[in-house]
Amino acid sequence: MRLGIVGMLPGDFRTFQPEQMQAIRDLGFTGFGFHLNGDDVFTITPAECAAYRRFMAGEGLELAQFAITYNESLFHPDKVVRERVTAKINRGTEIAAQLEAQAFLLRPGSLNPDGPWTPHRENHRPENAELLVETLRPIARKAGLEGVVLAMETHALSILDLPRKCRGIVEAVGSEYLRLILDAVNHFQSMHQVYNSSEWVSHIFDELGPLAPLAHIKDLKVANGLVLHIDQTVPGEGELDLALVLQRFNALHPDGYGLIEHLPLEQIPQAVANVRRIAAAAGVAIH
Repeated sequence: MRLGIVGMLPGDFRTFQPEQMQAIRDLGFTGFGFHLNGDDVFTITPAECAAYRRFMAGEGLELAQFAITYNESLFHPDKVVRERVTAKINRGTEIAAQLEAQAFLLRPGSLNPDGPWTPHRENHRPENAELLVETLRPIARKAGLEGVVLAMETHALSILDLPRKCRGIVEAVGSEYLRLILDAVNHFQSMHQVYNSSEWVSHIFDELGPLAPLAHIKDLKVANGLVLHIDQTVPGEGELDLALVLQRFNALHPDGYGLIEHLPLEQIPQAVANVRRIAAAAGVAIH
């Protein structure tokens, strides 16, 4: 498998600098991801994308994951909202193709107005899963026309919560251009799962592994508190059976990227060292 990073670059690729790419290479990464503001997609020109390709030609790094940010939900009851976010995603798909991104990350959104990764009871209603499928089908057709792989991010708080449900939605859309992000940490919902992480990781991969050519590498821990708090932590320093995650992902996608994310810059070197140590002990080659 390959190792990449999200979080070391600004969101606007038009501002990338050679020293930023050198910093990524210095940590041993071969790929990266970044998040472009979705409101900017209609301002970006083909010439700017071509300039990016020329800039990256000599950098020796791959764009493993391109993403755009937006607050709209793909299953919002208002058709106007769905059409607005679809237009952003479709333009993002064109940009992803022009940037030669390996995957274009999508988020399903939430019906909670506070943000796309916030809870709402309506996120989990079966009829909203049907609406999500309806929204995704033409988006996936556009991706097919552009030759872009869409990778939906999943999360326990979102409509894409349970692994089997996530697989069912992808299968219902029925496009080889719609796939998932394998983010094992995002699927943990209970203390039992955390303290028996190998069992839950195996279930996640059994359901989603073949449909998820891109992985996010994180870890998790149970924090002190009077109610359950499952927090992220530096890879290799929590409860997750990271060795099993790396083994299962590498077996399915030996050239796929695992992306370290959600860390401050000062913690990234330790995360890289931990991941490489655990991968080597597990017999997983990072190349």
